[in-house]
Amino acid sequence: MNPVVDKPELAEPYMFAWLAANGLGVEYTRSKKDSLFYRDADGAEVEVLDLVGGYGSTIHGHNNPELVEYAKSLLDAGTPIHAQFSRHPYANDLAWTLNTIVRRELGTDEHYQVIFANSGAEANEVAIKHAEMDRVLKIGEALAEVEAHIEAAIAAAAAGATVDASPLPGSTLDEVVAALRAANTERAATPPVYLAPNGSFHGKLAGSIQLTHNVSYRTPFSAMAAQCRFLPLEPDAVADAIAAESRTLLDLAVDGDVIRVVERPLPVISAFVLEPIQGEAGIRILDADALARVREVLDAAGIRVIVDEVQSGMGRSGAFFAASHLGLRGDYITLAKSLGGGIAKAAVTLIRSSIYRTDFELLHTSTYAKDSFSTLIAARAVDMLEADDGAAYRKAAERGDKLLAMLNSLREEFGDVVKDVRGKGLMTGLEFHDLSDSESDILAEQARGGLIGYMFSGYLLREHNMRVFPTASATSTLRFEPSIHITDEEIARAEVGLRALIGHIRAEDGKALLG
Repeated sequence: MNPVVDKPELAEPYMFAWLAANGLGVEYTRSKKDSLFYRDADGAEVEVLDLVGGYGSTIHGHNNPELVEYAKSLLDAGTPIHAQFSRHPYANDLAWTLNTIVRRELGTDEHYQVIFANSGAEANEVAIKHAEMDRVLKIGEALAEVEAHIEAAIAAAAAGATVDASPLPGSTLDEVVAALRAANTERAATPPVYLAPNGSFHGKLAGSIQLTHNVSYRTPFSAMAAQCRFLPLEPDAVADAIAAESRTLLDLAVDGDVIRVVERPLPVISAFVLEPIQGEAGIRILDADALARVREVLDAAGIRVIVDEVQSGMGRSGAFFAASHLGLRGDYITLAKSLGGGIAKAAVTLIRSSIYRTDFELLHTSTYAKDSFSTLIAARAVDMLEADDGAAYRKAAERGDKLLAMLNSLREEFGDVVKDVRGKGLMTGLEFHDLSDSESDILAEQARGGLIGYMFSGYLLREHNMRVFPTASATSTLRFEPSIHITDEEIARAEVGLRALIGHIRAEDGKALLG
């Protein structure tokens, strides 16, 4: 017999070691509703209350029976997963269902075209790529108009018009035109810019990482794609940013018998990108009034708005779109996570028909996007939310209110430890006061290193079989994103674990928390 040899960890070994050091390196072998299961050293199955929910991916719970049975039936029937460049009526059906929801919740009769993807980051990449394509084509259209005006100027010069070359060099029309074209070639190559509120998170791909505010994620890759300006959600700040990025093209205008050099706007800002509820920034709901004023500024400047509903959408807020609570209708809307029903990888980007560039479909494709399996699962997951006149949305709101009430009771009782509770529906956060100056060296060190939330998570898993994680860019905030099936008993169980955690924090008992 060959001896048993331990295999070194090659699948993201640093991450595995880090998880193990924080007591989070658990192999889960089964899942159901809001529970994950693992085997202990004796082989006995241990149930863990999962309040992470795939970072918002399991609105219907883990391995929802209806979705699992449907998935089995699709595979048993031999559904053609790889049938690219063919007709996909099921994708069109899902697109129409999503449009029906858009009309109901966001109050518009305009259709949205739908591009399919595999993940939230990819859906956001689709949106920013389309917005940039739109910007580039607008520049091309503007340059074509400039050329038409040059032809008109040449005709006017032939009829006796004189040339006012200022501010360009040259005295003849030919010299002015040559200088104008050279200047416009340089100006048209101005790199694009995106705008986003402080705290934004939109993925970790080469493009989307630039829209993620956390500098530790973004900085190593800052040279790879278009840059983003992060701003307070205030109209004056947005207006100032737009003014700072203002650029122009040069044009010619015939003014009577004089040909003059004039300026026309050059689009530089591709889009403003936001989450209605900022997930990784600590579960922060955008202010509706401030957002409305910002939208007025953006609309006046002709800047598109990309609404990232990857984590907040699919009914989690108590409505299909969290943006509906804010009165916000995006030019682009992205969905993923729970769109796959917790068992498939599915994502979509919705694009207003009036701004849609049809050639984009030839420039952005994906092997697995729009495949029959994931798309049909997504359609069923949406149908389940819409069933019984949207009973799932009401359930998300009711369960979310129950969870928020529990968390708020902790804040009221332990205000010296719990700083704030935020959220809507089943997307909530519990923020702790900063512990950087704690008398406990362990707590202070973990807080200063930005790891305090992961230490709390390790404690809750180890001592209470309860799974929560902090938000990525605000690690003193624990997130709670369970399914609509979470029970009163499970919420009470979470309260027991959190009370114990707060007790140790209050006692500054870092050793107990670190284990």
